[in-house]
Amino acid sequence: MKAVLGLEDGTFVVGSGVGVEGICSGELVFSTQMTGYMEALTDPSYAGQILMFTYPLIGNYGVDHQNFESSGVRARALVAREISRTPTTKPSVAEYFEENGLLGISDVDTRNLTIKTRTVGTLRASLIVGSEDGDEAVRHARAAPPLSDLDLIASVSCREPYRISGPGKRIAVIDLGVKRQILASLRQRDADILVFPHTAAPDEVMAAEPDALFITNGPGDPRKAVDAIRCVRDLAGEVPVIGICMGIQVIALALGGETYKMKFGHRGTNQPVRYRDGSIAITTQNHGFAVDEETLPEGCVVSYRNVNDGTVEGFEVPDLNITCVQFHPEAHGGPRDTEMHFFDRVYRGIP
Repeated sequence: MKAVLGLEDGTFVVGSGVGVEGICSGELVFSTQMTGYMEALTDPSYAGQILMFTYPLIGNYGVDHQNFESSGVRARALVAREISRTPTTKPSVAEYFEENGLLGISDVDTRNLTIKTRTVGTLRASLIVGSEDGDEAVRHARAAPPLSDLDLIASVSCREPYRISGPGKRIAVIDLGVKRQILASLRQRDADILVFPHTAAPDEVMAAEPDALFITNGPGDPRKAVDAIRCVRDLAGEVPVIGICMGIQVIALALGGETYKMKFGHRGTNQPVRYRDGSIAITTQNHGFAVDEETLPEGCVVSYRNVNDGTVEGFEVPDLNITCVQFHPEAHGGPRDTEMHFFDRVYRGIP
């Protein structure tokens, strides 16, 4: 079965289809991770995006549901140089995609596509499985709406509040597309977790009498998280506020700061960040937007920076008991350099 991936700049590549016949469009992004491919594919933050892996072989240990970050694959499609057909465990990625009606393409030059993305920036793309018509794929890519025009959070947030009971401090979690391992890290510290949909109002959250407010990761433009921004704006200073990934962007926007779309973002498990004490940790990241440091209000203290490009990877507001990071300290697929450092510190900081 053939497949074709077309980009909005007119480029297209033909390869082997994975999964079922069909068509999808979205922003083409790349991840540099060598393992943890199912954690990435099931990460709700990839909603609206076609995920390409730079590592040349994907799927060598099959599909293991215990590593899923959500109930299923959230990326719109998979792009890989090679997908293992004989993994150590079953099902294979190709079998899982076929059984679940998913789309993918292999046997394409992912190195060249990655270089293009790094050179010109993230591009809209369209994948057609069951066709070799590159011109049609390009037309669909050009017709696809920009990521910032899409409201993706509603598609990955919970519909109703739910509770994960624990004997410890009560944490209200605003679910913008939460990864399961974030909740697991809170559970490991005995937190009493109350998860709210992205539309939760401040008075609804406070009615639960939380000890802290937690803003999660999520897909798309953080400015679409209007209700979460309002929650942070209204509740900052009333309860401690913690954020991860999109959470840091939401908090920055709530405080009057600004965010911007990056050229191609940070996605992978090998992003170095420098803590304010000079120590460096290797982190997992998945984001295409970042906080504009120059717009952060007085009182915000940058705590982490990306070693490669200097972008903000974390900040704190001591007077309001706010702590947030851009990377993923829970990092189920690894590395776990910052899991204890971050979660122990923020949990101890909750009165």
